[in-house]
Parts: sequence; C-alpha cells; structure tokens
Amino acid sequence: MYDQPLLKDKLIYAVAPCMDWTDRHCRYFHRLMSKRALLYTEMVVADALIFGDIERHLAFSDCEHPVALQLGGSDPEKLAKAAKIGADWGYDEINLNVGCPSDRVQSGTFGACLMEHPELVADCVDAMKQVVDVPVTVKCRIGVDDQDPEQALSAVAHSVFAKGCDAIWVHARKAWLQGLSPKQNRDVPPLDYDRVHKLKAEFPDQFIGINGGLHSPQEAANVARSSDALSLSGVMLGRASYQNPSIMLDVDRIIYGDDAPTLSFEEICAKMMDYTAAHLKAGGRVNHITRHMIGLFQGQVGARRYRQIMSVDASKPDADEKVIENAFAAIASPVDGIAS
Repeated sequence: MYDQPLLKDKLIYAVAPCMDWTDRHCRYFHRLMSKRALLYTEMVVADALIFGDIERHLAFSDCEHPVALQLGGSDPEKLAKAAKIGADWGYDEINLNVGCPSDRVQSGTFGACLMEHPELVADCVDAMKQVVDVPVTVKCRIGVDDQDPEQALSAVAHSVFAKGCDAIWVHARKAWLQGLSPKQNRDVPPLDYDRVHKLKAEFPDQFIGINGGLHSPQEAANVARSSDALSLSGVMLGRASYQNPSIMLDVDRIIYGDDAPTLSFEEICAKMMDYTAAHLKAGGRVNHITRHMIGLFQGQVGARRYRQIMSVDASKPDADEKVIENAFAAIASPVDGIAS
C-alpha cells in the first residue's frame, strides 16, 4: 500500500472514517462497488480495545481488505496495545485520529486537540510503530482554533515523519474547538487545498493525502493533481461516499485505471440480500444494513420509494432480506455508475 512508489499518476482512494457510519456493514457494501478503495473503520478509542469487547469493535469480513483501523487516544502506551490488537486481528493499517473535533474527544484530550501537541502525536506514532508491522498513519486537520496552519500542519508532519509515520491524511480545514459544533466543523471552516499541496512540496517523498469537500472520484483526482508541482498521493472521500454511494462504482476505473466490469445493481442487490440473511440469522436487524444503502439511487426514477422502503419497511420487526429486493424493484431502470 504505502510502500509502493509514489508515482505522479498514481493515487490511493480511501473512504474516510466516520463515527456511527463506517461500520462493518457499510464497508461490506462499499467493497462490492470497489475492489481497490481503502476502507476505514469508525474511530475506536484505545481503551475500548484494551478493556472492552474486542470482537464487537474489530470483527470484519475478509472481503473488506484493504481495511484500516482508526484509533483514538493520546496515551502512547495504550495506543501501542490497541494497535497491536488491531494488527493481530488482521487490519492492514493503523491510523491515529488527530482531527475529530467532537466534545467526546476534547474531554479526553485527543482527536483534533492533538494538533496542539505535535511531539505527543509523534510519541504515539513511535509507540505504535514499535509493535506492529503494518503501516501507521495519521489523519489530521490543518490546524485548530487560532493556530497558523502554515506552522501547525508542518509541525505535526515534521514530528511524525521523523518517527517513521507512513502517511498523513489531511482534512483541509481547521477545526474550531471553541464555537462550532462537530457538524459545523465539517462545513463552516473554509477549505484550503493549497495548504495540503504546500505540505506535499515540503515532503515530496512522503505520502500526503487530502480529504474534505470532495464529491466524486473525478473531482478528487483533479484536486490531487491541481498543483503545477507534485501530485498528492491520495484522496479520501467521506460524506460523498456515504450519501451517494454509487460514486464508488467509478473508483477503480477513474483512480486506478481498472476497466474491469463492476457489479451490476442486480448483483449488488443479490449479494446484499445474502449478507443480510446471514446477519439476521446471527441475531441482527435488517436496518443495521439498509441504513447504509439509502442514498444509492440518488437522482434516479423511483429513488424516493426506494428510500422509503429501505428506511421505513426495513425498520419493521418482521423485516427480512426481501426488503432489499423490494426496494431495488422500485427503481425503474437502474443506471450503473451514474449518480446525480
């Protein structure tokens, strides 16, 4: 993954970690549409793995590879223990969250708060690198509150790369820990793609990926290559991948140059029905899965009825996998790979 040559015309495409969204069901669904995209877990707090139910947090399907575990925390020793657990479970990467602005992470002094403590971030990366053989990466902001992004982002990068960090994924906005809600922090602070390109120029031989405000694989590729100098190394899409998941059907072709046929919507429907039947047999509920599929047919005839079935009908106590079949049947003529 990150040890491959960083060629100008090659990118890694990742689906951003998102709390309450990128669970194993979401990742299974996304993997059906892209064989190559790098998938991330929700953030898992280190303590939850050390003291909690490991299987509940870490269980995943083999088909999800490549899949990365994102950890939250600021104690190097605990993060090392959690990283070792994740690597032993088979995750392909361990990522440290240095960008989440929620009240929960602020009270624990991790997430975006760590932008103010670059040496501590470096110590965390170093501790994890000492105990795992998979890549250890960081996802951060360009700064927090009144920090100067020119100084704050470089300070984090210098510190972690000195400890062998394999990649930095940058959400190209500040996080305002005072005055903005987590939701507002995803939209209100202005995007600064130029700052991420400057970081790549500062570290031309390191992996620098970009996140924030990207809506499609093609737009992401254009932003990554918009500089006259070096192309960025990776692109990461979050809300676009969750809210309009059909864009995933274009990832392998646009980002990786892979023209192999993607699954048809009929094939996706059949596989998700089988997956849901197995989940029901294990004691799960249909809406654990269908909530991740609601945005699949944006802009297509029948999409409103599809969403209604996937949300309302799937929540009924007697719902089974046939809900998915009924929802897909509401779409008159599914257009593969086209989203509006």
